[in-house]
Amino acid sequence: MTYKIQRIDIKSSEFPARLRDIPDPPSQLYCMGDISLLKADSVSVVGSRKYTLYGKTIATMIGRRLGENSIPVVSGLAYGIDAFAHRGALDAGGKVIGVLPGGLNNMVPVKNRDLMRQGLESGGLMVSEYEPDDHAEKWKYPRRNRIISGLGGCTAVVEANMNSGSLITAQHAMEQGRPVFAVPGNINSQFSIGCNLLIRDGAYPLVVIDDLARCIGKDTASATAAVMKLGSDEKKIYEAVQRYNGAVPDRIAEDTGMTAAAVNAIVTVMEIKGLFQTYAGKIFIAG
Repeated sequence: MTYKIQRIDIKSSEFPARLRDIPDPPSQLYCMGDISLLKADSVSVVGSRKYTLYGKTIATMIGRRLGENSIPVVSGLAYGIDAFAHRGALDAGGKVIGVLPGGLNNMVPVKNRDLMRQGLESGGLMVSEYEPDDHAEKWKYPRRNRIISGLGGCTAVVEANMNSGSLITAQHAMEQGRPVFAVPGNINSQFSIGCNLLIRDGAYPLVVIDDLARCIGKDTASATAAVMKLGSDEKKIYEAVQRYNGAVPDRIAEDTGMTAAAVNAIVTVMEIKGLFQTYAGKIFIAG
């Protein structure tokens, strides 16, 4: 399928106001796909090209949850975290907005072109400030990050080492007055040091994914709908907590026949999904 490239000047009514108001806004945007997404309430999700299984899992979960709630995911379509967030959104039937560091006729990275195509076929949007035939160059990558953060109502950083470009995106978001969320990680991991430092310096720790939707004023899908999508072990744990109106992990392990380690691992994921909350050592169903 061939998509028409549309040029939108900064003075055009179709140019998004939230992007016009940032420091050093692009003078024009070249767009491929549904340009109405430029004005949609969206969330920017970024992270390192090198990632851990934890980062991959969380990025996919974030994308999926935003997709379930019809919130477009803005990212750079880079290897790693960016791509996983977009795949998660598409798997949930959501929309994606990809911001490229070169022209739309020279999409990079090449290995993610299928993902870009899937995004367009699903009603998404690809954006660049550069002429369609321009090539991506090293200096253009950090510049495009101001557009990634500028299009989102808030920015979530999933994993970032000290040299990650996602930290530049977070800095742009702060300068633009947009909330920044960072996923906490192991303090001994090079992949989490950037996020942990962002939290130290004032970013919101992302411990419940639905906080991203709430941040931009969106309601989230009901807990009932989320429960319907639980895996078998997750459902067992959810039912045990519901049965006891709150329970400690050992009680849940005894009730379900799982090990305490397995219960703790699954509960952590369910807490991130916003299904559980913990207080005084007990696990409760989130209200």
